[in-house]
Amino acid sequence: MQSKKMSRTKVEAFYATLAGLHAEPRTELEYVNAYTLLVAVVLSAQSTDVGVNKATRGLFAEADTPEKMLALGEERVREHVRTIGLFNTKAKNVIALSQLLVERHGGAVPADREALEALPGVGRKTANVVLNEAFGHETCAVDTHIFRVANRTGLGPGRTPLAVELAVMAATPKRFRRHAHHWLILHGRYVCVARKPKCGECPVYASCNWPEKPKGNSVAVQTADDIPVQQ
Repeated sequence: MQSKKMSRTKVEAFYATLAGLHAEPRTELEYVNAYTLLVAVVLSAQSTDVGVNKATRGLFAEADTPEKMLALGEERVREHVRTIGLFNTKAKNVIALSQLLVERHGGAVPADREALEALPGVGRKTANVVLNEAFGHETCAVDTHIFRVANRTGLGPGRTPLAVELAVMAATPKRFRRHAHHWLILHGRYVCVARKPKCGECPVYASCNWPEKPKGNSVAVQTADDIPVQQ
């Protein structure tokens, strides 16, 4: 059964609660500048942030600019990221996007969606992450967590990632749009999980319109220490 769309009042309460838990949420991917963030996000496709971080610590110690990455070469990049899924393709993409950044953008990461999506290995979701995290744009990169939370709670129902992205951004009040992406990921990763959502621990239980949520739960209000904080 599909969840009914959240009312404006519930949306306000939903975000206010999540904002109270994490005032300044950040990505769990480790990076040192916009370029290394872009590379980390490209590498994270179908991989965990933990696994990507283990691989990129050594990589970024050697190459934290497009120029240094090109000097390092595809073979060395491949050696660094071989523990990550699809590492051969991803290594090629890292070198190719680095080359285009040097040729087209003077080695800088563009703060423009169209320019980002023109880079190898960069789709809409990756562009949204970079625009949000590196440049402060109000974007929502819909991954499996956000897709699930938006549909389950009724915040932004949709059948495709793009439909969910547009629905979430339309429903989200202006003051919450900058960090909505991270709040939803945190909630989906640690509370509103796929198989057995932790409704009994959910801080936004009252706002959620999921018809399958247990009724009459005594929902504990969480503190910021109850959910792992992104570093």
